[in-house]
Order: sequence, then C-alpha cells, then structure tokens
Amino acid sequence: MPVLRHARLVLPGRVVEDGWLSTDGERIAALGAGDPPASDGAVAGNGAAIDLSGSYVVPGFVDMHVHGGGGGAFSSGRIEEARDAVAFHLAHGTTTIMASTVTDTIANLEHYVSDLAELVEDGLLAGIHLEGPFIARSRCGAHDPNLLRDPEPSAVRRLIKAGRGAVRMVTLAPELEYGLEATGLLADAGVIAAFGHTDATYTEAGGAIARGARVATHVFNAMRPVHHREPGPVTAALEHDEVFVELVNDGMHVHPSVVGLVFAAAGAHRVALITDAMEAAGAADGQYPLGPLTVEVSGGAVRVAGTDTLAGSTLTMDNALRNTVLSVGVPIEEAAVSASLTPARALGLDDRVGSLEVGKYADLVVLDGDLRATGVMRHGRWATAPVASGRSVTL
Repeated sequence: MPVLRHARLVLPGRVVEDGWLSTDGERIAALGAGDPPASDGAVAGNGAAIDLSGSYVVPGFVDMHVHGGGGGAFSSGRIEEARDAVAFHLAHGTTTIMASTVTDTIANLEHYVSDLAELVEDGLLAGIHLEGPFIARSRCGAHDPNLLRDPEPSAVRRLIKAGRGAVRMVTLAPELEYGLEATGLLADAGVIAAFGHTDATYTEAGGAIARGARVATHVFNAMRPVHHREPGPVTAALEHDEVFVELVNDGMHVHPSVVGLVFAAAGAHRVALITDAMEAAGAADGQYPLGPLTVEVSGGAVRVAGTDTLAGSTLTMDNALRNTVLSVGVPIEEAAVSASLTPARALGLDDRVGSLEVGKYADLVVLDGDLRATGVMRHGRWATAPVASGRSVTL
C-alpha cells in the first residue's frame, strides 16, 4: 500500500503543507497532515513510503480538448497514433483525456469516432469531442473551410450513433442554420453542447445557452471579439454560471492579463485549462498534418502553413498549470482546480477524478518546487515514478 509523505497536498481551496496520502488498489485510501498514523487501517502494515520532501502533489490533470501529441493524432485513422498521444500526455500528468477530432467529411468522422470509441470502451479515453465540421467559415481557424457544413440534425445523429455512446462533446456555431436545434438535440441526448469557432452575437450565444450549451470552446480564440456595444459570445459565456470556459494558456493564444481577467470574472470553478495540443506536441519543429490541412511548427507555435493563423498548440497540461501560477499569478490551489476538477465537473466525472479525495481514483501528479512534473500516478499505478529530492522510507 504506497504512502506519500511530507508532500504539499493541493486540495480544492487549500494546500496541506506537510501532508501524506495512501492508496489502496486504484483508489485513494486516506490522506492527512503530519505523519500518517500507524494505527490507521488505511496505512497499516509495513508498506513502502516515498518521502517527497515538500514537493507538490496535485490531482491528475483532465484535458477535455486535445487533438494529439507525441507524434500521434486522434484524427489520423490509426489507433496506434491515438495510443501514442495518450501516452505522451500521461507522462505530462494528464490522467483523464478526451480525444478531439478536426473537421472532415461526415463519413471520415464516422470512421474516426467508431475507432476511438474502442479506446473509450477500454478506459484509455474519457470520451470524444467533435470540433467541427459544424462551425463558422469566418472563424474556422485551422479547419478546412471547404468541409464546413450546417449542423443538420441527421448529420449530428449519425456521428453520435457512430460513437456508441462515446461522443461526450460537440463544438458548433449556434448562429448557423439548425444551430439552436442541434444544441438542444445534443443536450437532450446527454452530449455536451459547446459553442466555439463562432461569429455569434451576444444574443445568439445566449440563445444557445438557453437551449443547453454548457461549454465555451477555447474562449476568445476563433470567436467574435468583445465589443462595448456588441458583447459577443465571450461575455455571454462569462456571465452565465452554468457555462464552463476553456482556456489555452500557452502565452500565445490568450495574453496572461486576459487569462487573469477570465479567472476574476468566472472563477477557477468555471475555468477549464486545456491544451488544444496537436501531434507536434513534444516533437521537433517542422510541418505536420492536422486533419486535411498542413500546419507548421516553429518555436513551439503552431500555425496553418503559409499563414499567421494559430492551429492548436504544443502545450502540455503541466505547463498550462505552471503558466497559470507563475505567469498569471493564480494560486496553485485554484490553478489545480482549473486543470483537474473543473474539467472533470464539465464532463460529469468529478465523482471519480479531479481532486485528491478518499474514494476517488488515485490519479495524481508530483511537482517539484518549480512546478515541473516529476511523477505521475494513474489509477494507483505509477506511469512515471517520482524523482524527488527525498528518499524512500519504510513505515
């Protein structure tokens, strides 16, 4: 029964400075401050313990919007690439991951969704997020404009059916024909309706929220901007408490000062940090496919080849949290909520992941004093064993 000692446990709203945590199988068995009591049944027996000497322990990250990484893409049609992407992000602390696709034909998307559903059924993925093709041409970003289409109910139903229950979220532009109808259809089907890649007005975005939209996809990016006489979808999202707002905090997609404004307006309990990473995350600069398009990576920035249009990122969740704390000034206990518990709540998974609580999965990340990941545990097993300055001891 592994026990972590002398750790800085990051819980929702507070940090336990000298904490301990024990696991039992896949679950967190007990946690507390000071030394673990030898008489406690949860830590009884001569189990090996790891002295973390002040390292932070945060809940495993939940990335609800990611297209790939480590040279693998979720929209490649090759399952092994999807497995490579999951393994890459796991090494950076993402213990719960949603596979995001990019715009393609309905037939191709049915194929991708059907294949990815197998990994959802195996427990490797938490679900599938369809980003496109039901988005605005004027805000398409790195999506092929020639493949965009209105969200006709029949097309939406085809993709949901292909996923066999694995499609958990669909991003669409509510101002398109059938946009509000599709939003209601998704909500009624138990699929998260998200609005993004949209030129919707404030009123149109509010209409989507009224029909059940609950996520704003990478807020500010690929959205009509805020204007003092036309607040747009960003303002609509921020003022509705039932809406979760995604943020790509890589220092390029959104200025740190604006990230701070979003946290101030919505709070960590509604801000979901995401990577929006594509297959070049963790790989060398160069050209890569992103769905039917080609993107170019230079210095960590991803752009549609030959343009200045951002095309996803090379971000990892550990760096997203680090940027939020060090560049924006958000306390680590709030940043950890946005990296774990908030996206878990958005996905309806917060009863099992997203925070360090007894009975939840033992999904956790060990961070050193510079907030760099040195160990990752998923379901009670080390995916990356911690490299701490402390020593292993025996209780």
